Amino acid sequence: MLDPLAQLLAEAAIRRRLLEYCRGIDRCDAALVAGVYHADATDDHGSFQGLGRQFAVYATQSLARHALATTHVIGDSLFDWIDAATVEVETSVLAVHRCANDDGEYLERFGGRYFDRFEERDGDWRIAERELTWDWDARELVTRAFPPDRFRPSPRHASSVERHDQLR
Repeated sequence: MLDPLAQLLAEAAIRRRLLEYCRGIDRCDAALVAGVYHADATDDHGSFQGLGRQFAVYATQSLARHALATTHVIGDSLFDWIDAATVEVETSVLAVHRCANDDGEYLERFGGRYFDRFEERDGDWRIAERELTWDWDARELVTRAFPPDRFRPSPRHASSVERHDQLR
């Protein structure tokens, strides 16, 4: 098993991967999402079962077509160590998709959990296996609270990310 300091450093690296996943999904950046998985990692998202890197392309293309914007927020993670290079990680997730149709804008809200097996390979912690489970979901018609030009839009696609980085 890992010594306490090494374990804390590993957990911080794993949390970073989880946050990179959320950033990649929200920006529809398939490369960023794919980077959180080992090359042979699997993902079961219910509507998709296959390689994690294939899921990255599937999910980001689907969300780019379906949602105007998304926000994925993760809660605390619980780490169950199997050995020094393998840990089971359970993380709650709240996803909100802003969408529109002929009836107007609506939010799709989803609460669930990521059940991940992270493995350290060559000093690098990434997902080896992921399963998403469902706790609840809701759909809500909305009206905007603020005028469209009140805030600068968050970066979503590569061109807007580059623009955002240039403005900093």
